[in-house]
Amino acid sequence: MELAPSRPADAGVSRRSDLILLVAFAIAILAMPVWLRPIGGAYPDLMQKFAIYGIFAIGFNILFGLTGYLSFGHAAFLGVGSYTAVWSFKLLSMNALPAVALGVAMAALFSLLIGYLSLRRSGIYFSILTLAFAQMSYNLAYSVLTPITNGETGLQLARSDPRVIDRLFGPAPAALPSPELFGLPMYGYSGFYFCAVLLIVAFYIAMHIARSPFGLMLRAIKSNQNRLKYAGVNTRPYALAAFVISGAYAGLAGALLAVTDPLAGAERMQWTASGEVVLMTILGGVGTLVGPVIGAAFIKYFENIFSSFNAQTLHHVFGFLPDAIEKPVVAVAGLFVGDGWQLTLGVLFMVLVIFLPGGIMEGVRRVWARIRHGRRPRHVGHGKGHRPHFQAAGPAQAQARRTAAHPPSSATSSGAASSVRPVTEG
Repeated sequence: MELAPSRPADAGVSRRSDLILLVAFAIAILAMPVWLRPIGGAYPDLMQKFAIYGIFAIGFNILFGLTGYLSFGHAAFLGVGSYTAVWSFKLLSMNALPAVALGVAMAALFSLLIGYLSLRRSGIYFSILTLAFAQMSYNLAYSVLTPITNGETGLQLARSDPRVIDRLFGPAPAALPSPELFGLPMYGYSGFYFCAVLLIVAFYIAMHIARSPFGLMLRAIKSNQNRLKYAGVNTRPYALAAFVISGAYAGLAGALLAVTDPLAGAERMQWTASGEVVLMTILGGVGTLVGPVIGAAFIKYFENIFSSFNAQTLHHVFGFLPDAIEKPVVAVAGLFVGDGWQLTLGVLFMVLVIFLPGGIMEGVRRVWARIRHGRRPRHVGHGKGHRPHFQAAGPAQAQARRTAAHPPSSATSSGAASSVRPVTEG
């Protein structure tokens, strides 16, 4: 009798688990002001950075985690999104939606050009090409394209900006306007929830990409691209599509940076910003869905919270120690906070890479596997104080039990075997 394939049931279980993951992720993001308050992270500006850089890391993970292409030039797309959004505020409207849409579109077009040229190579050569293009973009924004980017000062809003769409619905305000969404200001908690909703949408899209046949092809490219080429599969369009999608995510993050703070500078296109998103993805877990968001939150928390610690804060923390011990402890701990917060991040990153190569998500999986293993029921008869229960058995079962309890020796196995007659029931 042949068994029917269980693919529909497996697909149903997968959809249900994806729905549970999406709902849990949405609840965790929207409830950030509640669960971040005990650790001092419930500031609207900081939570906006958590959401924005979470989007940036999710998009980078589509290229690096799924496809296996390591890019050191994604900061260029972040900067293009920011510059485009500020120009949208200056020329069109202070509404956030056109700025976000144009920022994503321009970053996607720019990534299409960079990806088309860079994907002619793979491996370390691809990484070097993306780094070179990012540095070229940074230098252009800093010097040559000063009429567009305003150079080192950065692109800012001015009262004399035309804002064509806003002028159609009323006179220009007397004060310098700020970004809004149909009257809702894009600062404070309203700005955070706008970024949080877009983060949830970005996570949902990334989940569908990872579960789709397209995502399966990206994983195949990462696993063995040469084998696909030998099989006659042209992998370059898939890699280019992943590159463009990843660049669009970076453009969305850059546009949101301009929405929450209407200023665009060339420093957002520097190579350090590209390296930062690589650290975020590796720290959280390459190839996972939630990991890049966790990595982004960790790095931004260290950057904003640990960098604010000073000697007075450390004396307050270690005040319970005797003075002879407190002073050297504070002196050593002071090296890892304040301006030295990156040293703490480096130590944490080193420990994770050594003991958890899969990032924070690998640690979560290990803990969850241990919890599940501890909840498994023990086998019957292995517990402490267990009294075995024997059922009544017939002659055949009794003879088998006696034979198992006293097996014949190797020397008399043949004779014992010949002397034991089979016992039949009935």
